[in-house]
Amino acid sequence: MADTDRNNRGEEEKRLLTGKEVSRRDFLKMAGVAGAAVGLAGGLGGLVAACGDDDGDTTTTAGGGTETSVTAGEEMGREIKLGFVSPLTGGIASFGVPDQYCVDRAKEAIGDGIVCGDGKKHPVSIVVKDSQSDTARAAAVTGDLVNNDQVDIVLTASTPDTVAPVASQCEALAKPCLSNDCPWQPYVLRAGSDFSATFQWTYHCFWGLEDMVANYLDMWAQVPTNKKIAVMFSNDADGLAYDGTWPGALEEAGYAATKPSLFQLGTENFQSQIGEFKKDGCELAIGVFIPPDFTSFWTQCKQQGFNPKLASFAKALLFPESVQSVGEIGNGLTTEVWWTPTHPFTSPLTGETCQQFADEFTKRNNGAQWTQPLLHFLVFEWAVDVLQRTTDVDDKNAIIEATKATKMETIGGHIDFTEPVPAGPPFQVGPCHIHPNVYKTPQVGGQWRTGTDYPYELVVVTDAAAKGVGIPVADKVQPLA
Repeated sequence: MADTDRNNRGEEEKRLLTGKEVSRRDFLKMAGVAGAAVGLAGGLGGLVAACGDDDGDTTTTAGGGTETSVTAGEEMGREIKLGFVSPLTGGIASFGVPDQYCVDRAKEAIGDGIVCGDGKKHPVSIVVKDSQSDTARAAAVTGDLVNNDQVDIVLTASTPDTVAPVASQCEALAKPCLSNDCPWQPYVLRAGSDFSATFQWTYHCFWGLEDMVANYLDMWAQVPTNKKIAVMFSNDADGLAYDGTWPGALEEAGYAATKPSLFQLGTENFQSQIGEFKKDGCELAIGVFIPPDFTSFWTQCKQQGFNPKLASFAKALLFPESVQSVGEIGNGLTTEVWWTPTHPFTSPLTGETCQQFADEFTKRNNGAQWTQPLLHFLVFEWAVDVLQRTTDVDDKNAIIEATKATKMETIGGHIDFTEPVPAGPPFQVGPCHIHPNVYKTPQVGGQWRTGTDYPYELVVVTDAAAKGVGIPVADKVQPLA
């Protein structure tokens, strides 16, 4: 596709995302990355076919795999249904692998039911729908969960391409929705360009782009460079959000950016963009990619002799297989980090530390390496906590009132929707109740290094956006070879 067509399409998608045109500097100010922020250097459950089409969707009914606090004479209530939308197949299916584990662990922990705020013990089933990594499909299966499966709460995670359409559909259908793993800016801006917009039925936990800016700038400051940076953003919901924030943040921090037009998902030839980066002498690189596109891009960078001193890529580098896909040239790449086994948190649902939860994932998946989307277990912990405080499970308004009163520890850290929302913009860096519908979980920065237990292992190298949280920083950044 020609650059002009790409630009036109990118601008059209930006209007769809934000509701109107927003300049980079204006978006930067709204996102809170100007000024001081930038300066921050089963059990025994049964498995049955789901209602609807034969596309791999499943309904999991929790079985008695764990003890509960209820006595044998406890009054029983009706079955509660949780719906879960995940990209089990398609371009971002790497997010779906840990999701399957999270569903299994939630089923086991819930056991034969939970005691809700009405004092009754309710059995719980989990209906899983595959978004197939497609935004339209994500919205469609959400409608199916609400209208056909008649779930009580919809849960979702895995990038704006999944979360935004699911949350929007739930808001339109007046169905409670809890979500994770989508920067909070595109989550809020799905309703338009005004950060003051609020939602009645949808609530979210995840970090913001201001946190990524703080961590990336701190990582880059640890290696001397000429501050010329190559910028690669995809033409999707993630790329549009990054394109609205990063150019202004880089300018404010004194970086000179070489930024070609947004690239289309599935692009196989990045020769022209790489040529621009070499011509301008870029010693840094930033980008957001789905895993297959990252493999093509970084391999071609090395083939064409583009060798920045540091390179930080979002989304794809969450997964060790993305690093392994490029072999030795993956050593030293940096990325955002929002969950690791060394995070100092404990699951209220299983009682496991992050390390224990990750170790169990490895044990059940033939030695597979842990990945950051294990954080998605947070939405199941959250849903159970909400239901335990819901006095009438047949009243969705009661579910929302319990959601608004959430104050708990999770496998992803503390969340507290009773905290006052800080004034902004600029928005506060670090965990906080950033928006009436959003609580931010912590983000740090990491570097992939040649490992001992696995080919590559992720090392935390900055906590610039998570000071005081207690996440251990293991080392300083090392330049790329």
